[in-house]
Amino acid sequence: MNKFARKNFKIFFKSKGEPMLWLTGGGLVISLLMITLLLLLVLKNGMGNYWPGGIVYFKLKNGEAIMGEITKTEYYKLPDDKINTLNDEDKKRVLKNNGKEKRFLVRVGNFELSNKHFEWVSLHEISKQDYPAEAIVLERLEWGRFYGFPKEFIVDGRPVASDLKGILKNYDRYHNDVRKLWRKKVSIEKGEIGKLNHKIEKERLKLKEAKLELEKAYLSKNNEKINEAERRYKKISLEFEEFNKLTKNEYDKLINEINKLKANYEKYGIKFLTADGKEKEVKLYEIVRGYTANTLSFGNKMGIYLNRWIEFLTDEPREANSEGGVFPAIFGTVVMTVLMSLFVVPFGVVAAIYMKEYAKSGKIISILRIAINNLAGVPSIVYGVFGLGFFAYTLGASIDQLFYAAKLPNPTFGTGGILWSSLTLALLTLPVVIVSTEEAINAVPNSLREGSYACGATKWQTVRHIVLPRAMPGIMTGFILAMSRGAGEVAPLMLVGAVKLAPEMPVDSIYPFVHLERSFMHLGFHIYDLGFQSQNSDAAIPMVYTTTLLLIGIVVLLNVVAIYIRNRLRKKFIGSVF
Repeated sequence: MNKFARKNFKIFFKSKGEPMLWLTGGGLVISLLMITLLLLLVLKNGMGNYWPGGIVYFKLKNGEAIMGEITKTEYYKLPDDKINTLNDEDKKRVLKNNGKEKRFLVRVGNFELSNKHFEWVSLHEISKQDYPAEAIVLERLEWGRFYGFPKEFIVDGRPVASDLKGILKNYDRYHNDVRKLWRKKVSIEKGEIGKLNHKIEKERLKLKEAKLELEKAYLSKNNEKINEAERRYKKISLEFEEFNKLTKNEYDKLINEINKLKANYEKYGIKFLTADGKEKEVKLYEIVRGYTANTLSFGNKMGIYLNRWIEFLTDEPREANSEGGVFPAIFGTVVMTVLMSLFVVPFGVVAAIYMKEYAKSGKIISILRIAINNLAGVPSIVYGVFGLGFFAYTLGASIDQLFYAAKLPNPTFGTGGILWSSLTLALLTLPVVIVSTEEAINAVPNSLREGSYACGATKWQTVRHIVLPRAMPGIMTGFILAMSRGAGEVAPLMLVGAVKLAPEMPVDSIYPFVHLERSFMHLGFHIYDLGFQSQNSDAAIPMVYTTTLLLIGIVVLLNVVAIYIRNRLRKKFIGSVF
């Protein structure tokens, strides 16, 4: 290419800009493709997690027997010395596949008997493969899944049915009623006994407060204060003794009711025979779900699939979060996001209004804007450390000293909780709200402000009635961005309140109903816990995808609601530009 041609090419490139058009368009396509592939991967693995599979029975050449669900199939390179030990048929098949052998990852369950949840089985190890119609899979409260052949249905220690049809008939007859009794027992333990324990703790703290006041009176050496404190302490001590007598009777009644319920539901059970010939009795109340996997129709499978999804969305987790539901995590995520929004939006909007409408432009405001923009780039874990050090250990500890001294050394606000988590994430997302609000206020035409001033309006009246309503769509954009980021953050929450399993939710039926000091479960932390801290990683992987899908769905739902509100505001003030 000569000098003239190169010059013409440069002129063409600069004037037309088509190569840049292709480059930017290609970047957009690649970005959309990556997002689409990510969503498809999460959808595929998340939606298919709860579809019931068949039960396979493998008789191995070494005499062992394995039964369970095949969760994964793959090929792996078999060592040459291992290939030489195979029989002619297996050796021929492996060599035909370039030395690769097929193997299955089988979910064998029965952890209390075998001490393993999954097992790899290679094709050359199998002598017989079958899909027995009488094989049953159980989903249990503890120990994970169970695979076996039903042998006897037991009532009060006596077998009442020993054939498959009779066992299944009795299972259908008693299972729902037994589970209702068990749920009633759990409801009494968590509800009535929980409230009773809360009352006892409240009275105990009242007595301890009186004791602390008495100790302070002794230190003051003021006889009048000492006498008053002694009278109060004796009075509260007598009240506490009377209260203990009353609550003991109430507590004994509840324990008796629980024991009666246990006696009624613990007498039912099913004796099973495992693939390797071991016997195991499973109590009926322990069975969350049981079915003959190899005889299910499409309708039965769909029913189990939907039932598992309902359980996932409405129930509590079990088996170290690898099974059951995630309702506490859903609830905690939504409550924390709402609290964070209540903190960040007012402060962010007020700060932006002051900097844009009231503060004079100068070095201080310029430095402040640079600092706010830089805060958006600070790693989130730094905010977590700040939240733990300032909110929990400094501010929270001071609150405990002032208002909850009777509970010390056990912290109330002096440790991680949903309040400190919300405030920490509010700080993290504050720059987003401030910048978006400033841009929205900037977009309001000055002519509207001048017209307002010409009509005699004050600065605040102009901001309130002219600027803010027309900037509201832009403010909502900042709110959406802040909410999206806050709902997905995990690193700071690990330090300031999110836990693996929360015994109590931050909102319940016990006064004052909203408990800001409590720790909580979060879907993002739940995903981290399943992916990196689960003892049963193979069973946790599908749950990771399902929980990820749910978290994406919740964030999208919150965004859709916020976008709907923003669009309504935009239509109201169609002249606004932001």
